[in-house]
Amino acid sequence: MNQTGVLLLAVWTALALPACAWGVPANAGARAMCNPFGDPPAIVSGTSKPDCLQGQTLGPWQDADGYDRYACLWEPSAAAPLPLVIYLHPSVLGPQTVAKTGLLKYQNTISLSPGGPAGYIVLAPAGRRTLHHYPRPDEKGLGWDNWYRQLNPGGDVIVRGALYRPNADGAAIDHFVKLELSTGQVDPERIYVMGWSNGAAMAYLYGLNRPYIAAAVLYSAPDPFGALGDPCPQTPITGQPHDGAQIEIFNPALAVMHVHNSCDIAGLCPNAERMARQLRAVSANFNDAIIDYGGAQVAQCTLSCGADEDGAVTPGADFLGYSLGILEHTRWPKGWTPVMLDFLRSHPLSAGQITDGGPANESHHAD
Repeated sequence: MNQTGVLLLAVWTALALPACAWGVPANAGARAMCNPFGDPPAIVSGTSKPDCLQGQTLGPWQDADGYDRYACLWEPSAAAPLPLVIYLHPSVLGPQTVAKTGLLKYQNTISLSPGGPAGYIVLAPAGRRTLHHYPRPDEKGLGWDNWYRQLNPGGDVIVRGALYRPNADGAAIDHFVKLELSTGQVDPERIYVMGWSNGAAMAYLYGLNRPYIAAAVLYSAPDPFGALGDPCPQTPITGQPHDGAQIEIFNPALAVMHVHNSCDIAGLCPNAERMARQLRAVSANFNDAIIDYGGAQVAQCTLSCGADEDGAVTPGADFLGYSLGILEHTRWPKGWTPVMLDFLRSHPLSAGQITDGGPANESHHAD
């Protein structure tokens, strides 16, 4: 059975559980523990070395929590410097899902630099096994912590005397990006991030906080600022937050394309539309594409698959979202991959975004 089949089997097994077994996100008691950066850091159960297919395995590198981190790397045959595409995998599954997207298929034939040679580098960091604020069967497992939103590009932050360390996943991505930048193979004006599902949520959060990221392409992302009963939702803003209900972002100029299904898992289409409205309030460069089962772009969500802007945490509240929506969510829309790559090619760093070309690490203080 392939990976998608395993995931679907797990979902259908979970659907057979009584409704009372659903609807309680991991760390449901964390509401009282909300901090200036949303939820507490995720509870981690471990990591594992990923399957990098025919690519190169990077790591292990130990994160601040003491866990070994890895990444997969695929470099084309073209001469450097080349654009870099950071790919963040969906939860439960790992970096090898990049093979389902077409990114490796086009790696040697499509240029992400107008007038430049064909070819781009693909870097796919691996997440950790953690608890998630998602319903079963995705309440724990491999994935990304997009609920603890301390992704200040300077590193440590002190708020009212309390020290907040960087998001460990963001720091791991930073490490592997720096590692690849150090080779001289990367065009610093064309560093992009892409993601699928939970990986898309992390890609969105990461890109909005890293000024060296030129553009992000997301597929079927839950809103990393609030979805599916997250105890500590926040509104992204530019500038100093007034309270813990807001979170500052540091790269509002990020160009974003979000492709998502009109009927999506857990009724996430309306959640994606709310996410688009939030970002457009601070940046106009958000492109939203809703697609139907055949991949054609449509004008609106299928509300019979879920109408709640927070998504649905129980199958009883969203039967179609937990059936047809799952089928759509767990397959990458391959016909859209060239469109996604064209979007990236059209969005290098603007003059106002160009920094030193990579992540930094400093301490910051806030009142």
